[in-house]
Amino acid sequence: MARLILLRHAKSDWSDSSLKDVDRPLNARGQKSVPAIGRFMADNRLFPDLILCSTAQRTRETLAGIMPFLPREGEVRLLRALYDQSEDSYIPQIRKQGGTAHTLLVIGHNPATEETAHELFGSGPADLKADMEAKYPSGGLCVLDFDLEDWSKLIPETGQLIHFVKPRNLMSS
Repeated sequence: MARLILLRHAKSDWSDSSLKDVDRPLNARGQKSVPAIGRFMADNRLFPDLILCSTAQRTRETLAGIMPFLPREGEVRLLRALYDQSEDSYIPQIRKQGGTAHTLLVIGHNPATEETAHELFGSGPADLKADMEAKYPSGGLCVLDFDLEDWSKLIPETGQLIHFVKPRNLMSS
């Protein structure tokens, strides 16, 4: 059994138009939501042994904000490809980089995070699927379980949706 956690970076700051897109940080709302995401991960024992994170500033800030809630055993890889391929599915990167990680966390961007979740969904609660299809917001987190031992064998439409949460729901609970 393998578990994939897909986390879209928290809300980013668009106020400085002189910044390159890759250098855009989180805004105040994004910074406030990240600990709630981390707490949710800890409360649900969503502890990755491998983290693949885009090299963009906002994804690295999202990672830094959840790290205090995670055990320190996991490996972290910063991948430019997750930024460069943010318009595509992350499935090729998951297959290439995931290895035999039991729990894999990918911190990336939309539309790739959302597209990856939709492509991998195979079964799960209809209400969670509908919520995910309605909107995959900044800070959205999806958890899918797979019957596989090696991520190189990942096949679309085989994931069982376990969780889909949005920061606003975590902040109000």
